Amino acid sequence: MITITPNDFLYLGPLGVLTLVGFLLVLAEAFTIGKHRQFLMQLTVAGCVLAMLAAIVTWRQLQPGQTISAFSGMLIADRMSMFLIALFSGTTALVAMLGSAHQSEYGWEVGEFYGLMLLATAGMAMIAMAGDLVTIFIGIETMSLAVYVMTAARRGSRGGSEGAMKYFLMGAFASGFLVYGMALLYGATGSTNLAVIRGVLAGQASSPLTVAAVFLLIVAFGFKVAAIPFHMWAPDAYEGAPTPVTGFMAAAVKTAAFAGMIRVFVFGLGGDVVPFGHIGWSTIFAIMAAITMTVGNIAALRQENVKRMLAYSSIAHAGVLLVGIVTAGIDPAGEGLSAVLFYLLSYSATTVGAFGVMVWIGNRDRERVLISDWYGLGAAKPAAALVMTIFMLSFAGIPPTGGFFAKFILFKSALMAQDGSLLWLVIIGVLNSMISIYYYLKLVMAMYFREATGEFKPLRSGALTFVLVTCGLLVMHMGMMPSRWLGYLGI
Repeated sequence: MITITPNDFLYLGPLGVLTLVGFLLVLAEAFTIGKHRQFLMQLTVAGCVLAMLAAIVTWRQLQPGQTISAFSGMLIADRMSMFLIALFSGTTALVAMLGSAHQSEYGWEVGEFYGLMLLATAGMAMIAMAGDLVTIFIGIETMSLAVYVMTAARRGSRGGSEGAMKYFLMGAFASGFLVYGMALLYGATGSTNLAVIRGVLAGQASSPLTVAAVFLLIVAFGFKVAAIPFHMWAPDAYEGAPTPVTGFMAAAVKTAAFAGMIRVFVFGLGGDVVPFGHIGWSTIFAIMAAITMTVGNIAALRQENVKRMLAYSSIAHAGVLLVGIVTAGIDPAGEGLSAVLFYLLSYSATTVGAFGVMVWIGNRDRERVLISDWYGLGAAKPAAALVMTIFMLSFAGIPPTGGFFAKFILFKSALMAQDGSLLWLVIIGVLNSMISIYYYLKLVMAMYFREATGEFKPLRSGALTFVLVTCGLLVMHMGMMPSRWLGYLGI
């Protein structure tokens, strides 16, 4: 039985803001026409900023390690959840600014876009605060259903419709595994509360029912983060979706999926060891991480479409983040969890910025999604080329960008976990980072060492410029002052 007290609502401010503004945006679309649609973007950004401020205020009120339970443990408030909600809100605000310029240029001005995006972000916030399997499922489905629609928001685009359909089918397939796995875990432990599940599993040997449940959950979350071999939907969905939606999927949706993995595996099924352990999920994730990094990077080498290249890049980064999940699971007292959060922040800023540059340089006559379309950008638009170069270097993990320290801190925490048992995985990660340099620098070479094939007619938007500058400065600041950001991540 769920009991509700007035105190339960004290820490739900960020989630409440995102939900209420999301509903308000859906209603506002019915009364907004023509140029007044710009108001919807502004309302979206205002709602996200308000939610971010509420999360920061709550974060400051909480102490490291403090956990506040609400709604009988269905939701919990801690520093990690508030950090993630602030990250989701900030990412959504930046993507909304990208979406406004892209919609006007390409003629897919649908006001539902903003309402769906806020409701998806509310689902992400629920995942971040989840203390129960049921809450995680509701959050994932709230997020996923909105993103399926956003992927096909550009009506008339066959690529968008195809990508949305593949995404929907694979997502529904993953949801089936998720529900079945949760049901088996409930049968094995008698509860859906993650804290109770952890306590029950710590005091007994793993039953076949528990092992089966964990395998099903691994498959479900493997689909959500696009890990190998559950990645089939990602390249087509990324390519077919409108560019701002692709950025939202690559940054916010992936971050939310990893937030769910942290809640379920690290907090609910933690205390595992490599190899195998009492359940064995760490070993499976370690192997999956190695394969995901390798296949993602090798596939990206062959791509001439920038969206598909970044899709496979996103898959490779999911493999790196899986290393952090394994580290946090086998060494809860170590730096693994902080390393994952730092990586997610750096990756989100880099991803939104990179897709922002794609939005900026294209137009309805030439969207410029091929690498050859970027020839000569360095000479024609040096500022845009410089910002994109920063993002590519960050993706590759080259100093002094945030991406370098994100990988360095994550791999360092993995090396320190369990007497160096993850050394082999760190070596594979470093080798894959070296491989990734080739295709990231291929785009840089195209911008600076090739002759332009046509005149660049970028979109003129103050909001778009703000996004590029903000993301570029954040990535560089994280690279030059990583200790300050790690201090903020003390959970």
